Amino acid sequence: MQQAPNRVRLLFGRADFRRLLATRLISQSGDGVLQAALAGTVLFNPQRAADPVDVAASFAVLLLPYSLVGPFAGVLLDRWSRRQVLVFANVVRSALVLVVAALIAAGVAGVPLYGAGLLVFGVNRFLLAALSAGLPHTIEQDWLVTANAFTTTAGTAAAVVGGGTAVGIATLAGSGDAAYALVAAAAAVPYLTAAVVAAGFSRTHLGPDSAVGGERLGAADVARGMVEGARHVAAIPPAAAALTAVAVHRICFGFLTLMTLLLYRNTFDPWGPLLPSGLAGISQWVFAGAAGSLLAAAVTPRVVRRIGKPRWTTLLLALGVGQVGLGVPFLPPTAIAAGFVLGFVGQGVKICTDTTLQETVGDDHRGRVFSFYDTLFNVTFVVAVVAGAFLLPSSGVSYPVLAGVALTYLAAALWYGVARVQEASPTDSDGGADLPAAGFGR
Repeated sequence: MQQAPNRVRLLFGRADFRRLLATRLISQSGDGVLQAALAGTVLFNPQRAADPVDVAASFAVLLLPYSLVGPFAGVLLDRWSRRQVLVFANVVRSALVLVVAALIAAGVAGVPLYGAGLLVFGVNRFLLAALSAGLPHTIEQDWLVTANAFTTTAGTAAAVVGGGTAVGIATLAGSGDAAYALVAAAAAVPYLTAAVVAAGFSRTHLGPDSAVGGERLGAADVARGMVEGARHVAAIPPAAAALTAVAVHRICFGFLTLMTLLLYRNTFDPWGPLLPSGLAGISQWVFAGAAGSLLAAAVTPRVVRRIGKPRWTTLLLALGVGQVGLGVPFLPPTAIAAGFVLGFVGQGVKICTDTTLQETVGDDHRGRVFSFYDTLFNVTFVVAVVAGAFLLPSSGVSYPVLAGVALTYLAAALWYGVARVQEASPTDSDGGADLPAAGFGR
């Protein structure tokens, strides 16, 4: 068996993989900065107020229209140079975050602020899909599970680090509009840096393999392209089942996210200096989720080698049932523990889903499929948050909602186990060596 250092060297042996990873990490660190700025502005700014419906509305306004960009992004990513998308998307975002910062500084709220945020995240839609669709061009297929484990988890960790940096800036600058405007403007720096890094690829390096770059597309062309992409996924049972598993997890994640935000905003008191409330407490919950994601990335390739992606996904969904036990006390320590488990479950399921799509979907459809994937990722989350706004009290304390989340995870695990394990090969695996946990440290 290969030693851990050799496995890491194999994964990083290709310069194009390292460059794509660097683009992701730098870009997603900027996402973390911007997300923290918007969360602080909407949720924890003493100059503004928010109840559950306000929070749900902010998620809906920002993410649902942004998700409508997905169909267009998918078709275009199967025709445009993905390298060009990575470069120009980051440049455009760096300009747009300055607009967001100006609106925050001016005390603007409601539709204008959400609209500017929508533009930033709409461009982000192209970038994330391009990163996923381009990954198979930078790594051998036998290493896709390991590559996905590393890149998606490292990207999450980078976003968390960016968010933590933003919280630090806000702590030093204050908690009003001016402070959060400064934080938002800081996101332009990593976005521009990511554009410079992505520019190091040749124009065609990340695909698509057969692009029709000069052809103009109308709305009807986009619609037809998305129908083709949907039919492509529907005809591949492993891909369809994997997307369903992700959708179920995101619904549960949406309910739990809103619940946690309300708990830290309206219910939790600080547990000494180590367990604060407010934005700092939410940051700890996010960091706990990132730690769970890191662990999932470390163990998923190894477990997949032994039992396959379908069985591992089934076990992860079953583990989600534990959210009810961790959440019931409604205390900061158990909330942190629940965040860790939620991060572990979500990242493990995502790694398996990413790899399943990359293995089963042809390159000429991959952009459309990953765009649909990301759209589904957001829509299911927002639907859950909006529903939670009407089911959760302002305190965030709700035993029925926790029980519903647990039952949903249990039903998903039972369904997925029956639907997928029967058709899976017992040797369904990475084909490459698993990575050691130390390989994911940042």
